[in-house]
Amino acid sequence: MKQENHHQSECACDKHAHHQEHNHSHHSYDSHSSHEHHHEEGGIRESIVKIVVGAVLLAAAVVIEKTCNLPTWALLLVYLVPYLIVGFDTLREAAEGIAKGEVFDENFLMSVATIGALGIGFLPGAEAQFPEAVFVMLFFQVGELFENIAEGRSRKSISQLMEIRPDTAHVERRGEVLTVDPNEVEVGETVVVKPGERIPLDGIVVEGDSSLNTVALTGESMPRSVHEGDDIVSGCVNLTGLLRVKVTKVFGESTASKVLELVEHASDNKSRSESFITRFARVYTPIVVYSALALAFIPPFFSSLSYLDALPTWLYRALTFLVVSCPCALVISVPLTFFGGIGGASRKGVLVKGSNYLEALSRMGIAVFDKTGTLTKGVFAVSLVHPQELTETELLHMAAHVERYSNHPIAISLRDAYPEEDDGCVVEQVEEIPGQGVKARVNGKEVCVGNGKLMDSIGADWHECHDSAGGTTCHVAIEGAYVGHIHIADHVKEDAQQAVKELKSLGVEHTVMLTGDHRDVGESVAALLGIDEVHAELLPADKVAQVERLMSEKDSHHTLAFVGDGINDAPVLARADVGIAMGGLGSDAAIEAADVVLMDDHPSKLPLAIRVAKRTMRIANENVWLSIGIKVLVLLLAAFGLAGMWMAVFADVGVCVLAVLNAMRAMK
Repeated sequence: MKQENHHQSECACDKHAHHQEHNHSHHSYDSHSSHEHHHEEGGIRESIVKIVVGAVLLAAAVVIEKTCNLPTWALLLVYLVPYLIVGFDTLREAAEGIAKGEVFDENFLMSVATIGALGIGFLPGAEAQFPEAVFVMLFFQVGELFENIAEGRSRKSISQLMEIRPDTAHVERRGEVLTVDPNEVEVGETVVVKPGERIPLDGIVVEGDSSLNTVALTGESMPRSVHEGDDIVSGCVNLTGLLRVKVTKVFGESTASKVLELVEHASDNKSRSESFITRFARVYTPIVVYSALALAFIPPFFSSLSYLDALPTWLYRALTFLVVSCPCALVISVPLTFFGGIGGASRKGVLVKGSNYLEALSRMGIAVFDKTGTLTKGVFAVSLVHPQELTETELLHMAAHVERYSNHPIAISLRDAYPEEDDGCVVEQVEEIPGQGVKARVNGKEVCVGNGKLMDSIGADWHECHDSAGGTTCHVAIEGAYVGHIHIADHVKEDAQQAVKELKSLGVEHTVMLTGDHRDVGESVAALLGIDEVHAELLPADKVAQVERLMSEKDSHHTLAFVGDGINDAPVLARADVGIAMGGLGSDAAIEAADVVLMDDHPSKLPLAIRVAKRTMRIANENVWLSIGIKVLVLLLAAFGLAGMWMAVFADVGVCVLAVLNAMRAMK
């Protein structure tokens, strides 16, 4: 930034990256982050004061020039006052760059162009260009100010996410509660979290009931209820009740730390656009400087005037050419656009590990989904109840009591559907029959709950469930008479169907589902959601093979994304162009293996991520074409003497300001 002078000796693009690293260092989110924020605000205020004072003194210098008949050297002294006020930092940074061997940056170009404009009036037959020189430097500072403000806002948008970092933890030790740094708490210790406090470490609730605000992690405003025995992750805010939490991970391995680390390094992986701009700036700037030298000193040889008489005209054109050529609009605005896009996405609970993945998301042509935990909830639940001679409640009542003592997922689903266990019924003689089901006496009557084999063994006249596809059907018989069946299945997530539909509207041409589940289950879910292709009964290695096949078939312009739960899909997440982990809240494997993490369990976050990516790319491309288009036009005009210093200022700083303002839209 302008006030951090030692940073600006690098080329514009490197400087921008350096700022991100500097401001996203490990220490920038601890106790001195507020000090940095105040320092940054102070630097912006200082820049504004310099610009205002410089503008006033420039106006005064113009008045003095018009009203007083001063010699050229005296006028130079008058204009040097506002010039040095607004340009001293730029001159110093240019000198530091030269000393380090990093000559060709925007500070060097501005310094050469303005010093040349100040000196050109001393050549024979040349007109003084003092006001132009000061104005170029003044406008350059205005551009820097806009860049600083935009970059500050972009960082602020990400720093809001950084508020998930807890400062303290209240840990129980030797019968008392001590307030310590979260790094000092060990696995197995118990921490107390009061209402309004942030959860300091990942753990399990051992006492208390409460609601959690997870918006900083997931982007979701709906509070999440937690009770004794529930897993809980750091970074959430405890809203209502007092919680005692047994710590399961040290602070460095906690969800908050993982997310912070992810966002801090989001700018490490540059997109193709950014990498191109870095290479472009390093090649382009020296070419421009040498072209300007050629433009200044070669054409006077071919002029009808003498060499010294023609030199001022061509020197002025070369200086104008230099001012126009500075690529700062390009090298500042494009990284800023991606930075803003990543920050905007993170506030919605979509964490992108780098701008290259943002670019890859925008070109997604194939979306490959895991089923369980990604498109479905991954939890068995009662989906259909078909009673015969009983009501639905009575059928669930009998089945739940028979399954009262089993820990099987199907038994848990039946009990969840009929939670009134303490209704006075007597359950006895419970007998589990392997591969068939459970038999028990409920209020003296024999009740059997199980599959068709169990119904056959007791002579019940049963039939299949004709309304279901996939899942498990539990048949129920009382005293040998068939009384109905209950279908249990893994439920599709509420927003999964809409998410698939939105993906297709966003240009994703092909959707595929890969699952280890039975074929009929996979096909029924795919048909319900409108997925184009499904492969079932796959092992993890089979999923990788399917992704390899799809990768070989797609065209080079489009990318393939794999969306999984991040727990058992790490090999496929790593193989795809973009690995997207669904439900990253509390999942270490998700944050480690994926390129993009959707911090909740909603498939609808994927279309949101693509929309953010496409919008970011659109803004970046607008800035590229705006910057290059106007540059080329004014460079040609400058070379032929048709563009003065004022037009050159617009082509450089004016375009930079427009591009930075446009880049700020990516934060929304």
